Amino acid sequence: MNNNRDLAAEARAVKVLSALAHTSRLQVFRLLVGSGPDGRCPGQIADALEIPANALSFHLKELHHCGLITQQREGRFLRYRPDMNAMRDLMLFLTAHCCDGEFCEGMPVVDCSALSA
Repeated sequence: MNNNRDLAAEARAVKVLSALAHTSRLQVFRLLVGSGPDGRCPGQIADALEIPANALSFHLKELHHCGLITQQREGRFLRYRPDMNAMRDLMLFLTAHCCDGEFCEGMPVVDCSALSA
């Protein structure tokens, strides 16, 4: 049976997954994850992914609205960064019932420092 907390977490997950269910937004998010804590400005994202500025603006708004990315003003520019806590929360939600809460050797642990570009 779902309680209100489960329903809220489910609604957040649907919102995040819906945002990622678009090729350009998925590409933007993956690019920002690859950029790490430095993030990128929209011009850098547009150049890297060859996305027109007006379309990119829409995609960034969607990713920001669902909480997957943060935005910080730097003078006249905005810098976007991935919110890895939001991504972790999504992964925890998706795997919350894995192996009925018992230790599961089948679930890999991601170590970002061990990954190469």
